[in-house]
Amino acid sequence: MTTFSLPLNLYIPSALLDRRESVLIDGRWHAGHGAASILSVDPSTSETFASFIPASVEQVAEASEAAARAFDDWRRTSGRERSGFLRAIAKGLKERKSHLVALQVLNNGKPRYEAEIDVDDASATFEYYAGLAEHLDAQQGQPVELAEGALTGATHFEPIGPVGLIVAWNFPMVTTAWKLAPALAAGCTAVLKPSEFTTLAELVYGDLAAQVGLPAGVLNIVPGGGDVGAALCADKRIRKISFTGSNATGGRVMTAAAQRVVPVSLELGGKSPIIVLGDADISQAVEIAAAGIFFNCGQMCSATSRLLVADTIADDFTEALVAKANQLLVAGHDNPNAEMGPLTTAEQYRKVKAVLERARVDGLDCVAGGNPARDRQGFFVEPSIYRNVPTDHPMWREEIFGPVLAIRSFSSTDEAVALANDTDFGLAASVVGTDGEAAAAVARRLDAGHVWVNTSQMIFPNTAWGGFKASGIGRELGPWGLAAYRGIKHITRAA
Repeated sequence: MTTFSLPLNLYIPSALLDRRESVLIDGRWHAGHGAASILSVDPSTSETFASFIPASVEQVAEASEAAARAFDDWRRTSGRERSGFLRAIAKGLKERKSHLVALQVLNNGKPRYEAEIDVDDASATFEYYAGLAEHLDAQQGQPVELAEGALTGATHFEPIGPVGLIVAWNFPMVTTAWKLAPALAAGCTAVLKPSEFTTLAELVYGDLAAQVGLPAGVLNIVPGGGDVGAALCADKRIRKISFTGSNATGGRVMTAAAQRVVPVSLELGGKSPIIVLGDADISQAVEIAAAGIFFNCGQMCSATSRLLVADTIADDFTEALVAKANQLLVAGHDNPNAEMGPLTTAEQYRKVKAVLERARVDGLDCVAGGNPARDRQGFFVEPSIYRNVPTDHPMWREEIFGPVLAIRSFSSTDEAVALANDTDFGLAASVVGTDGEAAAAVARRLDAGHVWVNTSQMIFPNTAWGGFKASGIGRELGPWGLAAYRGIKHITRAA
């Protein structure tokens, strides 16, 4: 593996970058046997800063075999034992926070404050599931009253088995924690496939597994592209697939799982609405709306990219939101005060540029941005806002995964709800209004898995995450995330 020069303002230990051995199988690091090197790119400059060899399809099979071998012993550990490992991983993340933040800034293009949130979120998730794991043993064998008095019943919970975890590039370490922590807590072993775009931060989980003494084979890591993911989905030793990513890839994951008839959890896309009611405080609504579309450069499945505003305040609100967008400091890691960074990958940059170009061709009313950021390297685009976007236009209906907001006004709450729910997705939504009870009543009418009322998008480990319709299958986080890795066994016996 060849390393390259790093920005002077980012200190990252060479051990986190020089990954000649990037594949973790059965507790040992191995050199990847994939066909070609994968480049790690700094989106602030579009320059390569590291490279590594991914796993081969054969190494996916070896990792799956290691997870299967380790499962019998790991499933028999107590919940309290597993809790200890999870707490140690959480502690390790905290100890490495400064280096992981710098790596997130470099590889994802996140402003520093966003990268800090990510590392804290990952650590908090392991802490939360450590707490749940402590109580698992007491839940076993709960009695069930049966109609036949000569029989007794009891409920037990079993780990599903070795699981395949496929995660996305927009929140590395975070979406991994949301899967890995509950899987380990439940007693499952795991094969993790990170995104090929943001692999390096994910490999730290392998380092931490060794540091805390996690038994060999309980966690295996196979970096790579679509061929690695396909091999993992097809491996008969893997008893469940949990995937976060695009709907297109999620469909292929679901097809592969269906061919083997194994369960899947899918956290997919969104085209989430934000409703600004007529009594909303405009300054508060502007802050919530801006955070909902410009945080992480809009690369969020939950991004509230369709904004519905009451016609009585539409002009004043739009003017204030445009001013906010125009004032955002868009910059890379060379500016510690950056409020929005670049898009993470060259592919996503090309996609968003194509969206902006189509908007020009179609004559949409652009009131802010609408262009790649001028006079700079890297994958930067301007915070962009379009007004009166037709409801049949792709900008209104399709996920963009960038800092592009479409606005329409409404004249009644019923109209707002109907427009909000008129989508193929149902992941998230926001409602803003001074009358909190009225705003909450609107939230209850929305087809969304998570709705924020008068607050920006905050996600806690003990709350559910997932959506309706094409936004996926199942829920992550909270006790529901743990349940996704446990099966129910009922034992009926003679009294």
